[in-house]
Amino acid sequence: MRYKSFLTLAMAGIATIMASQGVFAEEAAKPALNTGDTAWLLISSALVLLMLPGLALFYGGMVRSKNVLSTMMHSFVVMGIIAVQWIVVGYTIGFGKSENGFFGSLDKLMMGGITIDSLSNSVPEFIFAMFQAMFAIITIALISGAVAERIKFSAYCLFALLWSTLVYDPIAHWVWGGGWLSKLAPAALDFAGGTVVHLSSGISAMALIMFLGKRHGFPSERMAPHSLPLTLLGTGLLWFGWYGFNAGSALGANGTAALAFTTTTVAPAAAGLTWMFAEWIHSGKPSALGFASGIVAGLVAITPAAGFVTPGWALVIGGCAGVICYLAVLLKARLRYDDSLDAFGIHGVGGAFGAIATGAFATVGATGLIAGNGAQFVSQIIAVVAAGAYAFIVTCVLAFIMDKTVGLRVDKEDEIMGLDQTQHSESAYNLF
Repeated sequence: MRYKSFLTLAMAGIATIMASQGVFAEEAAKPALNTGDTAWLLISSALVLLMLPGLALFYGGMVRSKNVLSTMMHSFVVMGIIAVQWIVVGYTIGFGKSENGFFGSLDKLMMGGITIDSLSNSVPEFIFAMFQAMFAIITIALISGAVAERIKFSAYCLFALLWSTLVYDPIAHWVWGGGWLSKLAPAALDFAGGTVVHLSSGISAMALIMFLGKRHGFPSERMAPHSLPLTLLGTGLLWFGWYGFNAGSALGANGTAALAFTTTTVAPAAAGLTWMFAEWIHSGKPSALGFASGIVAGLVAITPAAGFVTPGWALVIGGCAGVICYLAVLLKARLRYDDSLDAFGIHGVGGAFGAIATGAFATVGATGLIAGNGAQFVSQIIAVVAAGAYAFIVTCVLAFIMDKTVGLRVDKEDEIMGLDQTQHSESAYNLF
């Protein structure tokens, strides 16, 4: 009997040890807070928000002086509109539990269920949500460059709310929130938003201007930038903030963030130079606006690839982007469409090129075409076509409905006077 009792106790002890090991293994599998990652994401979120005043300066300097405040307001007002929308419904559509791969469920409506102890990998979910909010804010602001100097402010505000909810949030879910593009074999790659941010905004800008029409006097009347120093200052702030945009998308203070930081330096430098030389050859002189535009084109193109390519391939992507986006902007004169500040030529074309180039040149954390993985290249093309088509079609529907109801465009007299006065009763420069 003693032996049986001993055997029973031994077995019970072994069972207890095994059970405790299972508990320990389960606890070890749970994500743990990493203060370094958290600090980096806090800083990165602030850097991305700084891109909004950078974009306001970049766009504001390129319009005529009578429209500078209205143009800058397009970047600033969405800091309010989309921040509120993201808390209420945007985050749950983008990052809630996936519903058939297209939309997130409403389980995180009004940020419900998230506490200060909730984690997303190694960081608090609150800061992950805010980092993603900054992306949503700047994406709609990019579109404003195409419609500057003629869109009604009230229409722009309504469009920003509807477009972010119906276009940006679903596409973010497809790629980053566990949606269907992330389930492709292999999954579509978009490190920091080439497809989600730049392609979607650029192609939507083209759709919107189809309904908005050309500015009064375009293209016969010269519409020169009123302050290129503002544009250059904005370019510098955009590049600075873009380090948070790309390196922050590693979601941690790690080697991938360091790689993304490096490629985000190399690509825009190369693109600025190739745009400048292409313009120099084509028109005879290099321009400050051309170099600044090239920098932005390089930033756009490297965004989807930032953590997936080596610095050498980043140099290639940036160099190609400078020439490709320059040629895309030249098409505006040939096709006679009025993309005021080249949102489609830089963000639409640059975003599509960068996404496809990622599928060609990825060698870090994923393999692309040059590494023998043709399937990745195909996945990138599927993502570009799907996201581009969805954004274009939904934007066309929104623009058509709004044009027939609230109206998209200011009156001709108001446009001639300038939107600063007619939409805001203000002037940027009260010199006299």
